[in-house]
Order: sequence, then structure tokens, then C-alpha cells
Amino acid sequence: MNKVIILLGPTGVGKTEVSILIAKALGTEIISADSMQIYKGMDIGTAKLSEAQRISYKHYMIDSVSPAEPFSVGRYIEDVTPIIEELHRRGKIPIVAGGTGLYIKAMTRGIFSGPSADWKLREELASLEEGQDGALYSYLLELDPEAASKIMPADTRRIIRAIEVCLKTKQGMSELQQKLTRPLPYEFIKIGLTRDRKELYKMIEERVDKMIEAGFVDEVKSLIERFTSSPIHPLTALQAIGYKEIAMYLNGEIPLEEAIRLTKRSTKRYAKRQYTWFNKEEDIHWIDTTGIQDVNEIFKRAWKILDGLINKAG
Repeated sequence: MNKVIILLGPTGVGKTEVSILIAKALGTEIISADSMQIYKGMDIGTAKLSEAQRISYKHYMIDSVSPAEPFSVGRYIEDVTPIIEELHRRGKIPIVAGGTGLYIKAMTRGIFSGPSADWKLREELASLEEGQDGALYSYLLELDPEAASKIMPADTRRIIRAIEVCLKTKQGMSELQQKLTRPLPYEFIKIGLTRDRKELYKMIEERVDKMIEAGFVDEVKSLIERFTSSPIHPLTALQAIGYKEIAMYLNGEIPLEEAIRLTKRSTKRYAKRQYTWFNKEEDIHWIDTTGIQDVNEIFKRAWKILDGLINKAG
């Protein structure tokens, strides 16, 4: 079975630099698994690779779509699969590097995507709830009792989606999930980078400060001017950590110091959630990078693991 290397870990832990060294050692290319680096123009706030880094080793799934364009995990898998196949065809082992747990889960364990959104249908369904509280949940109970049992009655968004799937496919969401949730057909070698929480959080705070120094406020301002007349933008891309907080500052809701504080807090909370995601992944070979600042030392530890796994039979 063809192999795929996944380098994962929380934000700010140092995946980018290590992935480049692994790519250099293997003579291969890198696929990003970062749900925000996918967007053009969102560079500073997503800690996107420099032009020099991208020139050195080919990277995919970075700067792929406009912030005005919706992007789903289903589309990510659709776009990534032919890239992986092409790299395998050329005799290369792809490196997937990033911290978006949903993308990694979709590759390694499968995830249900379902039909695209039907906004007219959703509006019609929402109107049912306006006329009678609980009507939507009762409707879902009739259509797909199993799906209803997994959704809280007050979670209108998920209820509408489950009903939408039923009506569009003529099958229950629970049934479709069992049929369509399949991992990609590769042998995944998972390397995880971790670090003492206090040390990681300190690094996150320093990175946010560097983002501000690098012109992050101007980046957010430019995106707002390009895509909306309001500093608070409803698009998912501009609801990313840091972008939302800086937009609040630009809208006059909070001072810059508070926006920076909230960005640091949100980023640390995100790192904590990432660990929760990764704990659900099996067979991760964790490397504790606590106290190590030399990326070459981290690479050596990763390579020691990879060398044996890549060359084993099978």
C-alpha cells in the first residue's frame, strides 16, 4: 500500500520547518493541512510559509481559493486525492503537514461530506421552526430517528442539515454516513510534534506579537476593504482566529491591546482543542520538543522514526 506521511501537532509547535527538512531528505513535496492557509491574502495571521520556503520545496493547498469562496472538508479531500496520486505516480511519498484535525480525520478515518447546501430549502425549513418550537426536531425524528438521537433538540443548524440530507438523497444521514465514510486508501505514517504547554503558550504569545509587528492589522484591514464594507465579515475565512479580533479593533469595538490579548487567548485555546482532536488519532509517533529550539535536532528525531517505518516491508 502506498504511504503518506502526516506531520501534525498544535499551532506554533514548529511543523513547517520540520516538514521542509523531511521533504529535503526524501526528495518529495508537501501538502498543507491548514484550513486557513488555503485562502489567498491571509498570510501573516496564518503564519503562512515565506516565498523562499515555497520555492525551495513544492507546496500544495496553500493560496488555493479566495476568502470570498466557501471551502469544505469534502472539497479538501477531493482536491488532495489527485495530488497524492500524482506524487505516488512519480515515486514520491507525500508529506501532509498541518494542524487542522478535521482534514486529517477525513484522510485517515473518513468523513461524511453529503450533498451541497440548498439555501432555499434551508430557509423553508427554518420557517417551520418559527411557526412552532420543536417542529424541526419532530420532523427529523420521523425522517431519521438515529440521526435525531445524536443531535440536541436546540441545535437547529445541525437539525436542518440532517433534514436537508434526507430530503436531497432520499436516505437518512446516519445510513449515508455508514456507507460513505471511508478513509483514503493509503498507509499513513503519523508523526506528532508536542511541547510542554507553558512553553508552547509562551511561543504562541511571541508569535502573535511578531504578527502585529509584521503588519497583521494592515492585512486584516485590506481583506475587509476587498471583501466587505463592514469590518465584521460573515465569511468563515475572516472569522479565523486573529482576523476576527483585529476586525473588532478596526470596527472600534475594542482597543488594539485587547484584540491582541484575545488573539493570544483564542490561539492557546485552539491549541488545546487540537490536542483533543489528535488524541482520537491512532498510531501517532509523538516527539516531545520541549526545550528544543534547534529544528535540525527535531528533524533528527523525526527521521529516526520515519527511516524505519518507510523502509519496512509492506
